[in-house]
Amino acid sequence: MRTYLIHVKLLGMAVLWGASWPMGRILGQSLPPLTGGAVRFLLASVLLSGWLFARSRFAALSILSSRQWLGLAVAALFGVCGYAVFFMLGLQQMPAGKAAVVMSVNPVLTLLLAVWLFGEYLNMKILTGMLLTVGGAVTAVTQGNPAAVLADGLKPGEWLIFGCVVCWSAYTLIGRKVLRGIDALTVAAVTSMSGALMLSAVAWFAEGLPLGAVAVMDGRGWLALLWLAVGATVLAYAWYFEGVKVLGAGGASVYVTLVPIFGMLCSVWFLGEPLHISLAAGCAAAAGGMILIHLGQNAA
Repeated sequence: MRTYLIHVKLLGMAVLWGASWPMGRILGQSLPPLTGGAVRFLLASVLLSGWLFARSRFAALSILSSRQWLGLAVAALFGVCGYAVFFMLGLQQMPAGKAAVVMSVNPVLTLLLAVWLFGEYLNMKILTGMLLTVGGAVTAVTQGNPAAVLADGLKPGEWLIFGCVVCWSAYTLIGRKVLRGIDALTVAAVTSMSGALMLSAVAWFAEGLPLGAVAVMDGRGWLALLWLAVGATVLAYAWYFEGVKVLGAGGASVYVTLVPIFGMLCSVWFLGEPLHISLAAGCAAAAGGMILIHLGQNAA
């Protein structure tokens, strides 16, 4: 029964992360985009800090080395501040469903950088999965006409979402290289708080950080904020790492392949975005590619 519940929670995690794309677009319509991102992570960091306190883990912060604190700061710069800037600005210029599919190329970039930096192994399954994932993302973005990329180039929104990919890959690789020996909850809580402060500074410089606008948000804005802060940042995080503990990292990560699918479906549901056949085909190809990458990593 416990294993069954873990699978249900991991499915819920995929839904929460997938729906974060249309919710980010809704929040950006209710608040200035960078301010919305700052409020999201400020709220999430308070909740994560409370979780850290409830687990009696605050004492662990005092034994972190200066190198680990520097690693946490750099991780916050890329994984929270940089990611949120590209995420919120990109969603103002690009449909949320397409953005979710573009983000699916993240494992490809991360793996290529890991091969270059750490000498990780590639095999035919991984390479085929990479091609499928990238091809699926390009198919979705270009509405089934990949040649359009060569003719017209990428639009600003697509470049911004690709910035999300770069930031999250950097965050992942920093975590592997620098943050060893720090538990995942501590990393999440400290980087969320540090990144929220950095993002608040960026939002203050660019938008004046009008926090008073939070009080006059409508119901959709509050739903998006709570979904992003509580659901996609805290609850989904808890479910994911519970899955890792019971099923292992490989078993839990399979559910991440469902994120672009739920992102596409939730964008249709919440935003009324059109479900073009090329978007569905590209999403399926990207998900299949991620599964192949996972199988190839297990084989390696």
